[in-house]
Amino acid sequence: MSLDQEKPAWPSRRRMLGLAGLAGIGAPFGLMQAARALPVFGVGPVADPLGNAPICRVSDSGSGPEGPPRHIRFAYNGTGICTAAVPVALHRGYFAKRNLDVEFLQLAGNTDQMLQALATDKADAGSSMLLNWLKPLEQGINVKLTTGLHGGCTRLFVRKDAAFKDITALKGKTIGVSSISGPPRNFFAILLSDGGLDPQTDVQWREFPADLLLVALQRGEIDAIADSDPNAWLTGRRANGEIIEIASNLTGDYADLSCCTLGVRSSLWASDPAAVKALTLAIRDAAYHVAEHPDDAAEVFSKYTPKVAVADLATMLRSHTHGHHPAGAALRREVVKITTDLKRATIIRPNTDPMKLANRVVVDIEA
Repeated sequence: MSLDQEKPAWPSRRRMLGLAGLAGIGAPFGLMQAARALPVFGVGPVADPLGNAPICRVSDSGSGPEGPPRHIRFAYNGTGICTAAVPVALHRGYFAKRNLDVEFLQLAGNTDQMLQALATDKADAGSSMLLNWLKPLEQGINVKLTTGLHGGCTRLFVRKDAAFKDITALKGKTIGVSSISGPPRNFFAILLSDGGLDPQTDVQWREFPADLLLVALQRGEIDAIADSDPNAWLTGRRANGEIIEIASNLTGDYADLSCCTLGVRSSLWASDPAAVKALTLAIRDAAYHVAEHPDDAAEVFSKYTPKVAVADLATMLRSHTHGHHPAGAALRREVVKITTDLKRATIIRPNTDPMKLANRVVVDIEA
């Protein structure tokens, strides 16, 4: 199957690793501590109880680069369930099937640090929310994107008894976020802009620790909550019907766009495109596994989130679009769309050319 072919239709529209050690980077985006190999739960092939189940794969071939297994250092923060395909690729053997020996490096900080790790050869690959990658990429950080991984996982809540139930009614209101520069803030700035509001002046953004956002809403300190899974979904559960979801990053045009993406250091793409292709296909195959077997994927991911029930994790995974994996020209189109929207929301510079940015940062593993 060509990577630019249409994705299969999945039944639902809304469809980490607890690793020790910290990745060390002296970087303008922040600091991380020393990195080391993380052999949690083993890094080699793992028995796959669903090995004979029918899974829609990017390729029927399990081949990868010839010769010894390629060693890949994967920068991974291990907290977002939306990147469940990564531990699934490890524990269900997709990396091994592509002749890859993947080592996980645990980050001490945010996506900026992950990107800096890739740009400075501290890591080879990483996965996180595209909305958080585009600003550093615009600023020139030297990382390449190979595929989108899924859509969904970012949600906007208001009180059930609020007089407003639409994002366009948030003018003059206060939205709580766990990070002023995080993906939820960036995404809902786009939707506010789409609704004719200025996200800089027509609303206020207030930062709270993620586990206090619901308390802030209940106390009337904020009028809405913008957050990402798993905390967003769990906040909805904890609220016991007091809050409702009025928008998400599967709203409108974004129903068919990517949320998270896979990136690699540019020097790895230049020196070993076969390894990059193998890594991309392994994680995309694992993402199809998540889409077809969310209960099994939740079981894998639960090793790293033992306080969350497997059934709840599976419900979150079903609410994302893990069957959506644009690459090549399709991924470029998505980057152009999202960059254009971020320009309108005054997050990307007005003089940035979305097409030039997409052509610079997106690579085609099938070219």
